[in-house]
Amino acid sequence: MLKLMYITNKPEIAVIAEKSGVDRIFVDLETVGKQARQGGMDTVQSHHTLEDVKKVRSVINNSELLVRSNPIYENTKNEIDEIVKNGADVIMLPYFKEKKQVEQFVETVNGRAKTMLLFETPESVDRVDEILSVDGIDEIHIGLNDMHLGYKLKFMFEILTNGTAEYLIGKFKEKNIPFGFGGVARLGQGAIPAEYVISEHYRLGSSFAILGRSFCNVDKMESVADIEKLFLSELKNIRNYETEAGAFSSEKYTENRKFICDKVEEIVAGK
Repeated sequence: MLKLMYITNKPEIAVIAEKSGVDRIFVDLETVGKQARQGGMDTVQSHHTLEDVKKVRSVINNSELLVRSNPIYENTKNEIDEIVKNGADVIMLPYFKEKKQVEQFVETVNGRAKTMLLFETPESVDRVDEILSVDGIDEIHIGLNDMHLGYKLKFMFEILTNGTAEYLIGKFKEKNIPFGFGGVARLGQGAIPAEYVISEHYRLGSSFAILGRSFCNVDKMESVADIEKLFLSELKNIRNYETEAGAFSSEKYTENRKFICDKVEEIVAGK
């Protein structure tokens, strides 16, 4: 089964997500440079804090706590020290472009938590071999949104269909580093319906996926009870579908990929 991650800084939502079977609660500290890259877009720009890391840690027992730091900047060491102190199991480095940034990150974490790289820049793709030569990289995620912006593409799922993701994944597999990519919505929802995206995760051998805002936008829900009901039912649906997707034939995976490619082409043509 995929390790599913959900972004929240609200302890009460973290408890619901854990109870529903979410594997990782994701606190997102990244702000440095993000507004400049994504300003004006309909994207999630979290404003979580180091105190939120501590609060979420205090209420979860079975799920892992994943914290996205800022990209390497002047306060990186202090920030990572505080993230570790506040209880992170996994720390994600976003928006790196070169080997020395990854080296600094891994050295600063120094084995105190798992390290996860977020490949989301064209420069990181160009330098993937030298970046992956760094010892101490535990996991990797491909950020479809920032990467498609970096390549000046029209739609983030083009990264999945134009060969970029498969090129990177081949490199990750050579190093035996577990990886994931992008996010998923509820079954039947999303610009590319979630079941097709989940099936592509299985075809590619992915280990991680983020439950996107379209899975559960808590800001648009009326009550905590409604949120809990949605999480329990929709997580069950995803897990049941994963059992199906994991048993697909190679022909079925090929058919699924063709649907994604055709749908991406249709969306891009309409933009």
